[in-house]
Amino acid sequence: MSATPGAAKRPPITLTPGSRVRVRSAGPDDQAIESTGTFRGLVSIGGDNIMAVELDGTGGEEKGRIRLVPIPALLAIDILEVAKAEEEKHAEPAQSPGYFR
Repeated sequence: MSATPGAAKRPPITLTPGSRVRVRSAGPDDQAIESTGTFRGLVSIGGDNIMAVELDGTGGEEKGRIRLVPIPALLAIDILEVAKAEEEKHAEPAQSPGYFR
């Protein structure tokens, strides 16, 4: 029983703030709401977790508006572009120019 080839080489899937996403969530009258933009993070309101997406203006939505989508209302999340995690961005400190040795 071997795993599928290449499965061990794939990095784990992570949704990091700054990633571009397309989110489909439950809306009124059994209609799905599609939101495309930048994932800003998770917000907790009254003990419920909510996904914050900064809309990019596609589909006639107001660019820059923050849409809060309750986790139970999520139908699908497409990760269009992955942003590096903050700890990866700051993993190597900037080198000083060496003026004061």
